[in-house]
Amino acid sequence: MIIDWLTGTAFRVAGSGTTWAEVLGFLTGVVNVWLVARQRIANWPVGIANVLLLMLLFWTAGLYADAGLQVVYVALGCYGWWHWLFGGERRTRLTVSRTGRREWLALAVVGVLLTGALWALLDRATDSTVPLPDALTTTLSLLATYGQTRKRVESWWLWIAADLIYIPLYAYKGLHLTAALYLVFLALCVLGLRAWRADLRRAARPAPVAPGPAPVAT
Repeated sequence: MIIDWLTGTAFRVAGSGTTWAEVLGFLTGVVNVWLVARQRIANWPVGIANVLLLMLLFWTAGLYADAGLQVVYVALGCYGWWHWLFGGERRTRLTVSRTGRREWLALAVVGVLLTGALWALLDRATDSTVPLPDALTTTLSLLATYGQTRKRVESWWLWIAADLIYIPLYAYKGLHLTAALYLVFLALCVLGLRAWRADLRRAARPAPVAPGPAPVAT
């Protein structure tokens, strides 16, 4: 059965078993973030495959909020796929933009409320040993993914913040390969931030004026 194979041990790192789901999650995750940084539309189907693998991985590791988050990622992946293709002016391809003040305020309010609600839920309704960091990374990841569906350049900062928490969290839970994956993600997020900011600067440059005849004096 495919699930049995995916949850089976591929090899061991520091005494902890690494499953095939974690190995494949590592590979598809790296490809996905690289494609996002380069604004390739193929990032969305690759990302959907990645989150399905991570859903299985996180559930077996007891990271229930992260496991549930992957269901939302599938929906966001489908939305992002469509929005990148048709979310621009007159249903054209979407371009990189900045997050406005009103949008930042809405994201901050949602972030605080969602983190608090998930923290309480995980603490009271599950056997999670890391309810607060699990809730916080879940919230940051959702906000960052929302930003990337709309090509907001600041979404990379949210991913960087999430990755800085994810790395020690996964190492603590014995998911050493996934912790290493998020180190790679962190580096790719920095590269993605630089690439999107450069794209934004190029778009802001005034268009060159075509040469033409000098105006006639009257």
